Amino acid sequence: MDAVVAVTHPLDPLSLDEIASAVAILKDTQTLAATFRFPITRLEEPTKADLAAYRLGDRLPRLAFILAIDISNGETFEGIVDLTAGTVSSYIRLPLDELPYGQPPIMLCEFETVEGTVKSDPRWIAAVKKRGITDEDIPLIQIDPFSSGYFGREFEKGKRIVRAVSYWREDVRDNGYAHPIEGVVAVVDLITNRVVDLVDDEKIIPVPKKKRNYGRETFPEQRPDLTPLHIVQPQGPSFTVDGWKVEWQNWSFRVGFTPREGLVLHELGIKDQGRLRPVVFRASVTEMVVPYADPTANHYWKSAFDAGEYGLGRLANCLELGCDCLGHIHYFDVPAADDLGQPFIMKNAICMHEEDYGILWKHYEFRNGIFEVRRSRRLVISFFATVGNYDYGFYWYLYQDGTIQLEAKLTGIIQTAAVATGETYPWGGMVDDNLGGPTHQHFFNARLHMDVDGGDNTVTEHEFVPRPWGEDNPYGNVFDTRSRVLKRELDSPAVANGETGRYWKVSNPNIKNSVGKAPGYKIVVMPSPVMLAQPDSTVAQRGGFAKKHIWVTAFDAREKYASGDYPNVHAGGDGLPGYVKQNRDIENADVVLWHSFGHTHVCKPEDFPIMPVEYAGFTLKPNGFFASNIAMDLPPEENSQSVDNRLQRSADDTGNGSCCHT
Repeated sequence: MDAVVAVTHPLDPLSLDEIASAVAILKDTQTLAATFRFPITRLEEPTKADLAAYRLGDRLPRLAFILAIDISNGETFEGIVDLTAGTVSSYIRLPLDELPYGQPPIMLCEFETVEGTVKSDPRWIAAVKKRGITDEDIPLIQIDPFSSGYFGREFEKGKRIVRAVSYWREDVRDNGYAHPIEGVVAVVDLITNRVVDLVDDEKIIPVPKKKRNYGRETFPEQRPDLTPLHIVQPQGPSFTVDGWKVEWQNWSFRVGFTPREGLVLHELGIKDQGRLRPVVFRASVTEMVVPYADPTANHYWKSAFDAGEYGLGRLANCLELGCDCLGHIHYFDVPAADDLGQPFIMKNAICMHEEDYGILWKHYEFRNGIFEVRRSRRLVISFFATVGNYDYGFYWYLYQDGTIQLEAKLTGIIQTAAVATGETYPWGGMVDDNLGGPTHQHFFNARLHMDVDGGDNTVTEHEFVPRPWGEDNPYGNVFDTRSRVLKRELDSPAVANGETGRYWKVSNPNIKNSVGKAPGYKIVVMPSPVMLAQPDSTVAQRGGFAKKHIWVTAFDAREKYASGDYPNVHAGGDGLPGYVKQNRDIENADVVLWHSFGHTHVCKPEDFPIMPVEYAGFTLKPNGFFASNIAMDLPPEENSQSVDNRLQRSADDTGNGSCCHT
């Protein structure tokens, strides 16, 4: 789309004008000083109940949530601005100087100041010089500010800090991650702009100097035998877009976007026999955590909560045709606010297109010669975020048979550690001479506010178990499905089990399907680790959501994120483990299904200088939701290339056994 769309629906993201107005109203009414910054400005979304009232004719106010921090003293406030009334509905100071602490996400304007603060500190200069760095080297040293974690130290308690690590570069285009300066970590207070602690490890490890660059100039000899691949749709795409609303192959949903989560899907439903049936009210990835398994000075504290400590939406890429997205593309430009609260456009932040996905269904009946096959097509809605060294893609897929899938794509550059000549690296894998990659884990958490058939839902857990030998199992081949209803929140935290095929189903017990059961969707959990850090470790306390694959909570508009509201420099205990302690009733209720999934990464040479994509994700599949395979009505289409190929076959080809024989 060439321009940002007008606001036409209560779930539409804030427009540029609304962002400017909301910030201006807050500044004026609260008389905010010039030292205030605004890490988050977003729509305060209406609830499911609000939208039900809206559909009956009620008018809903447009509300903006603004997080404001005074960078002169660290005081932080949450404000709700009523754009309809032109007033501030609430303005609350957050007690972030009290246990369990926490801080707003790190802002880009703060990243820019850290390098100067570190490089002007005499202790840091002395420490890097011990490792062979000269005064001439210092201007090109790469400083990476990193969310600090929390370990109960005085300079952490209620403080707005980052830890900063350093990398040598000979040229500004060099890949700094090939040259880590090991054993030197600066702790920077972002309010006072000074180094409050410096780690200078006694062991001196030389800086690796072998270059491992990745710019295209590094690889002048490219593969000569790769021919162009063009994806064309001469008649245009099969989807329609009306503002932020999309319809495709009976699917209907609204696109949203927030600074923390990035892409959000609202009111996801599918038409069945002419009736739109809700499935998911709101779907997003609310958090990530990446804990490292190296206990040494540069790495033990690394555990980035990329959504809560930085903001996936704030770090979204401008996607490029032919590279990030291929085919007939529709882009969504996203209105956003910078750290000063000034509105701007995130160009091409969201990409949407269709792609072929192989065979959807097929059968060849040799008895009567009936052969039918249909190809699968899926709708892809995606965005990419770059968080420091790593790049993450989030791809929602909708399928013609009613399936929903989320796929996270992990790429970018690994964290690295310098290794002395002749030594091995015990905390991960060697990726090059004198260069190790620490073992680590990536965890994501998807929040799925379910709405199966538009009413209260129940979640059940199922797995397959062998039936003992007996009169009802005389041949030993029988196995059963064991099920249980999750009645209260503490019933829900669970780990998947591939051996028993454990899965979870969200159903609407107030409706009967075509065979007299409750219609539902089941979540198919892919093979995925859980967090391996010790339960009492600070990262496990702060990222407790990653200890289980499945959590179910009763809907509460205040419980938006798997790690809680402010995981940055937080002491832990917030988020999902805290939510479920309330042990609310979740049977036949308005429920939120949370799924944690991820990847354990043991680094290897093939991961450097840029790692090929790793994948993680899950699938939601209809389970008793439809009366039959809803994709049976797909036309037996053949694309033009298939027709051209068939015409080239010899004229006496009878086609016996041919996959194109109909």
